[in-house]
Amino acid sequence: MEQTGIKYKTTGCTWLQSVSEVVGFPLDQVNFLACQSLALLAAFWFRLYLSPQHVSPLVRHAVAALLGMSFIVFCFGWYSLHIFMLVFSCYCIMIKANADNIHRYSLMVAMGYLTICQISRAYIFSYGILSTDFSGPLMILTQKITMLAFQVHDGMCGNPGELTAEQKRLAVPSKPCLVEYLSYNLNFLSVLVGPCSSYKDYVEFIEGRHIRGRLSLANGKQSGQDSWPEPSPMRAVTHKLLVCLVCLFLFLTLTRALPIAHNIDPQFLSEASFMSRLTYAFFSVQAARPKFYFAWTLSDAINNAAGYGFKGVDKNGLESWDLISNLNILGIEMATSFKTFIDNWNIQTGVWLKCVCYDRAPRNRMALTFLLSAVWHGVYPGYYFTFLTGIPITQAARIVRRNFRHHFLSSAALKLGYDVLTWAATQLAISYTVMPFLLLATEPSMRFYSSMYFHFHIISILVVISGHLVAGATKRHSYQAHHSNNNVKEN
Repeated sequence: MEQTGIKYKTTGCTWLQSVSEVVGFPLDQVNFLACQSLALLAAFWFRLYLSPQHVSPLVRHAVAALLGMSFIVFCFGWYSLHIFMLVFSCYCIMIKANADNIHRYSLMVAMGYLTICQISRAYIFSYGILSTDFSGPLMILTQKITMLAFQVHDGMCGNPGELTAEQKRLAVPSKPCLVEYLSYNLNFLSVLVGPCSSYKDYVEFIEGRHIRGRLSLANGKQSGQDSWPEPSPMRAVTHKLLVCLVCLFLFLTLTRALPIAHNIDPQFLSEASFMSRLTYAFFSVQAARPKFYFAWTLSDAINNAAGYGFKGVDKNGLESWDLISNLNILGIEMATSFKTFIDNWNIQTGVWLKCVCYDRAPRNRMALTFLLSAVWHGVYPGYYFTFLTGIPITQAARIVRRNFRHHFLSSAALKLGYDVLTWAATQLAISYTVMPFLLLATEPSMRFYSSMYFHFHIISILVVISGHLVAGATKRHSYQAHHSNNNVKEN
């Protein structure tokens, strides 16, 4: 009866229902994995048989878009209409709106539609229907639509003197045609889980200029090198697929063995000590990461298999295929500060936020960027608990680093001890901060924080207050000393 209910509720294709029942995974996850596996095979075919040397850019654009649209329909059924409606609505804005306002209109429409869909799914329709969760592709689509709109605005209306070097490089001087627009937004390489990349980089990939342009930079920097052979992505793809297998194994073992929901289990909260609860929170959040690692690394491998994502060659001649990578697993797991963790997690979303908000806001850039990020993620209270909790903890970490780090740089042993201590503190703080993000609702989030006695909130706020008091006292002391010196000189 349970499987029948799932089959009845599913809006995506049900061809793999029997596979879902055999392996014990929800049908939406089976459909997703099937599409990504097919996308990997299609990516090799796209690079080898639909290369720019064999077919025109128009053919590559059309094939990439049609495959991506097919994957969307397969996974989400009639819910895919939401995605297509947003794409075509924003394309109408692209061709009809004045370039002076194209970025504003696109941002309002894309973010507005995304928010409406998220509210509807969270509070009007049943959130338990996993296979109808089309918000992921819609979130990626919102990034692409708005990033392109801002880059078209830069290319057609931007004052070169006011643009940053990166904005100048990525500026789009003319509006794309419909096929190009659909290809960029709905291509099979990134339509399901991303990542978002710049329109200019994507078009260079489609037209066959992506690798050549970056190799020319390497050739110019390498003395004695007149040319560089075109690199193969196979080594990078193989490495990333092996990482995916490890992450899948960890998901099937650790993630299932350490469920997040156990953090708020009444019996566990009543019987376990504080240290036991804190330890479980740490390991359960660590165990929740492999599913994100798997999805993003697989998507990265798919793009690389198609020949997209080449970053360049370093001074030692080593090739990098991490141009559009969405995470750095080692950087995340070894992070010794909040900033390091954020810089290595969901990297392309950070690039998007910088492009459409942080670099353009006239004031309060950090606050506006946090607000946009929170709204983009969704409407669940847990998301906002996470962002609000992260603010004082981030400020406290900066104060501690500024006032104490230099005391530990006199020897390698002290520096190692400091790194170990800050790693443990950072990972515990991350676990504490992101727990509501995983629990979603208000009541479970508050239950967890209550079981933790709000200790990170209290400690971080006290550190911030102390830091401001010390800074104020130091400033007053410096002012008084300076004033006294001036009086002595006058006398």
